Amino acid sequence: MTTSFAACGLVVGHATDVDGATGCTVVRGETGAFRCAMHVMGRATGTRETALLEPGQLVDRVDAILLAGGSAYGLDAAGGVMRWMEERDRGFSVGAGVVPIVPGAVVFDLAPLGRFDARPTPAMGYAACEAATAEPQEGSVGAGTGATVGKVLGPAGAMKGGLGTGSADAGRLTVRALAVVNALGDVRDASGQIVAGARDAQGRYVNSAAYVARGPAETPRFDALAGRNTTLCVLATNAALDRVQLASVARAAAAALYRRITPVGTMFDGDVIFATSPTEGGVAAAPPQVEALAVLALEQAIERSVRTRAPGDVLS
Repeated sequence: MTTSFAACGLVVGHATDVDGATGCTVVRGETGAFRCAMHVMGRATGTRETALLEPGQLVDRVDAILLAGGSAYGLDAAGGVMRWMEERDRGFSVGAGVVPIVPGAVVFDLAPLGRFDARPTPAMGYAACEAATAEPQEGSVGAGTGATVGKVLGPAGAMKGGLGTGSADAGRLTVRALAVVNALGDVRDASGQIVAGARDAQGRYVNSAAYVARGPAETPRFDALAGRNTTLCVLATNAALDRVQLASVARAAAAALYRRITPVGTMFDGDVIFATSPTEGGVAAAPPQVEALAVLALEQAIERSVRTRAPGDVLS
């Protein structure tokens, strides 16, 4: 399945450090800026420029969204995205020039797959902008390169995560989704079966949500897991929505994470959902319909993040 973001006016680019097991992904307008809002689910986020996405802020559009590995270090990649935009005179006009608006969020991938000192750089942010296409690659690429899932037993029981996309349409109304899944919990399919997650020494899924709820004595110290788990999502629609309506779409789409990742939104996760729409024009649509389609598209993206990952999905 190939997901195209063209109908939403967006393109997506990746820069991948295979040896370091990290990377970044940039979602940008194909020809210009777009409207954006967000919803924060997790309680261990790493973000930049996200306060300006709240209703009532002066700047009512953004030029790109950065998703990056490298934990807080990865936010440096935004400098390259801004340089790419400035060279093309894309950004918020301040008279003497422009200031590109690039909100971003990061996942923790400094271990166990790669090197601790491997982080997305400004050069990688620039490269991701340059490589952007309407039909992005999925799997172990960009911000999903070093992603892992099912970490309640520690690295030895975890599996590979990744980056996936999804779509849902109703007539002319289009919703597209992108998810970087680096979750503490397990990933489930539409029937509720675990398709990637924590496994015991015999290779059996342990059901992370139930395992945590039981509170067994052998559970790893949770403070050792803090900040190492995040699912980053971008929802794009061609609907004509304002920022308040977009924020509602992002919030409603959280249902997809609760259905497909268990547990999710914990104090050790930094889950963030961005939602975008055109600044002008767009298809007339009722926000509840967009919300329903967003949940469907994001569920697909979450599952595909582990369905399309690279071979060798067991970390141990």
